[in-house]
Amino acid sequence: MNFQDKVSFIWSIAEVLRGEYKPENYGEVILPLVVIRRFDCVLEKTKPEVLEQYKILQNKPEGVQTALLTKTSKEDFYNISNYGFNNLLSDPDNIADNFKDYLNGFSKNANEIIQYFNFDSEIDKLDRNDLLYEVLKRFSEIDLHPNTVSNIEMGYIFEELIRRFSENAEAGDHYTPREVIRLMVHLLFNDDRIDIATEGITKTLYDCAAGTGGMGSVANEYMKSHNNLGELIFHAQEVNEESYAIAKSDLLLKKEDANNIRLGNTLTNDKFKTDTFDFMISNPPYGVDWKKVEKAVKDEHNDLGFNGRFGAGLPRTSDGQLLFLQHLVSKMKPVTEENPYGSRIAIIMNGSPLFTGDAGSGESEIRRYLFENDLVEGLVALPNDLFYNTGISTYIWILTNNKETHRRGKVTLVNAVDFSRKMKKSMGNKRNEISEEQIMDIVSLYNETKQNKKIKIFDNEDFGFHKITVERPLRLNFMLSKERIERVKHEKVFQNLATSNKKGEAKEKQIEEGIALQQRIINTLNTNVSNEIIKNREIFTKKLKEIFKKEGITVTSTVLKAILNGLSEKDETADICMRNKKTVEVDTELRDYESIPLKKDIQKYFEIEVLPHVPDAWIDETATKVGYEIPFTRCFYEYTPIRSSKEILKEIQKLEAEVAEQLKKVFGNG
Repeated sequence: MNFQDKVSFIWSIAEVLRGEYKPENYGEVILPLVVIRRFDCVLEKTKPEVLEQYKILQNKPEGVQTALLTKTSKEDFYNISNYGFNNLLSDPDNIADNFKDYLNGFSKNANEIIQYFNFDSEIDKLDRNDLLYEVLKRFSEIDLHPNTVSNIEMGYIFEELIRRFSENAEAGDHYTPREVIRLMVHLLFNDDRIDIATEGITKTLYDCAAGTGGMGSVANEYMKSHNNLGELIFHAQEVNEESYAIAKSDLLLKKEDANNIRLGNTLTNDKFKTDTFDFMISNPPYGVDWKKVEKAVKDEHNDLGFNGRFGAGLPRTSDGQLLFLQHLVSKMKPVTEENPYGSRIAIIMNGSPLFTGDAGSGESEIRRYLFENDLVEGLVALPNDLFYNTGISTYIWILTNNKETHRRGKVTLVNAVDFSRKMKKSMGNKRNEISEEQIMDIVSLYNETKQNKKIKIFDNEDFGFHKITVERPLRLNFMLSKERIERVKHEKVFQNLATSNKKGEAKEKQIEEGIALQQRIINTLNTNVSNEIIKNREIFTKKLKEIFKKEGITVTSTVLKAILNGLSEKDETADICMRNKKTVEVDTELRDYESIPLKKDIQKYFEIEVLPHVPDAWIDETATKVGYEIPFTRCFYEYTPIRSSKEILKEIQKLEAEVAEQLKKVFGNG
């Protein structure tokens, strides 16, 4: 029975639940039973000896029992119940009680894993609906021993089952196809200075959003294929309890330290606070908001800065991908004599972290930190439709804090969107897959030192730019026309003269006085109606003040400003409005922005690209910001010349002749 056959068999068991369970809830029964059945298959051979040993040891201290019973089981766990899948079915009437007894018989480390599935209530529900016996009977028919189903195959089975159970899951909650992980692993170990084939080498690997631990399994498989005597110690954190339990069971069966898999939200409850790692690999959620953890993340950013994980900046709360990336960067090992190669990271993200956020935004500041510290080694654009629950564009980022000499100050971009093949049968949104040969082709491209259509090499600074604020002066003309005087009435500050925050008689009095002042102002303006246009604000203001003074009208500077606003219009031929004798007033409506590559001189660019069009403009140097973005698609854009009108006309005439010929044949004239 191959991998897909086993998945189909287990899925057929799930179909037994139809009616009593909704399809999206099948996993609540099937996933824990797959883990339990695999445990049972592993322990079956030594179970009689364990039971005999337990009779002798049952009054001994727990530590002694654990040490000797694990030695007897030849695993890192054991089961002391008299029941197992081989004899549970012999007593159908008491199957629920006996099955619970069996589960309680597992050693503490295995029992804790099972508890995270919250399976007790499901046992009772299955029993009430007369399904428990049938489901356990079906599971007893499949052999899930590691000699029959390897840990790698088991990973495939779990992830395929989860995919089927989660077909309606949101796009951000996805599972990484194994060929994508293999590509990531190849790129992760892609440093000639790090020889993982060295005998006895020990390295650490960390995944901050581990799911069922598939990335760790593939990385370990890669390590063993190159060095059977080497060791890659996997550490991981996962927030979903079921996925966590599956990942932990995998390590337990591999006789690795299952305590290296930890449960919790990585962003708010880092379970590896003081740890750093040689390698890191992850596929965090895409476009998933972090509002639920906003306070904790912002507190860490504000209180700890770069002594915490999020010192570079915070992305918008609608997408937390760059938080996970910063978290991984914080786990990099410093480059020292003892650790001369630092750390390497491979992380998959969608297109948003490439360019979302303008200069000065959290996203841009994070990118700025990464590039200015020479941490980004390269990016690979993946083909679309690789993932089960989403068809969006994705990218593998490779980061390191100690680049190889020829890569220092450089970033490699690989456009691998065409490196896939159509699958014979789609799996959800997954219609494409990357072959092993294509994986090696992509890695080979990544290692190229010369540019071509599929690979571009840039300096870090090429992704940076200065965002300058271009200001222009305010120019207004003024006129005491009937139309403009009417506009004064609609100025908010002018209207507020007839309002009051006071109470009672004082309020009424203030409103009356305000209305009277409004009327006097309008009457005065109307008696001075003129078609003369004045293009200097200072001159017009002086004239207006003289008119009001003559009529004995006193207004505040705020009200005067509102009156001037109503009597003015924009005029490019008017004199510049001044705040004072030295400061030009800015026309905020004419404010513009320019993005200038870091490598270009700001002033020269301004003189060539801006001043010829707007000679009175200037740069507000206090507002200049540095931004970083990765315009990946634009980097690979190739201009296609537009065909000439003669060429198009010739093609139309040819088509018309062909159509005429066909019509002749239809009507029998050919």
